[in-house]
Amino acid sequence: MSEFRGDRELHDGDVQELNDMSKEMEKMVDVMENVSVQFAWMAYDMVVLRSSPDVRESIRKLEDEFLQCKTLLETTCVEAIGRPEK
Repeated sequence: MSEFRGDRELHDGDVQELNDMSKEMEKMVDVMENVSVQFAWMAYDMVVLRSSPDVRESIRKLEDEFLQCKTLLETTCVEAIGRPEK
């Protein structure tokens, strides 16, 4: 099977190569889009954290509370597992 494009024919191997290149370029565009989104979120986080010290302190407090809650839940679960059933 050949296709005519411009001033020359594309043969099966050429068409397959173009299809492969197209798929590879789509994958590369997807990767770059993901990197761009991650970069945008990082930039946003930096601006928010640097422009408002209250946000940084709030995040630190939330992290501390989360860790305390997690520790309490883990301890409670371990104790509950160790208790005999009634």
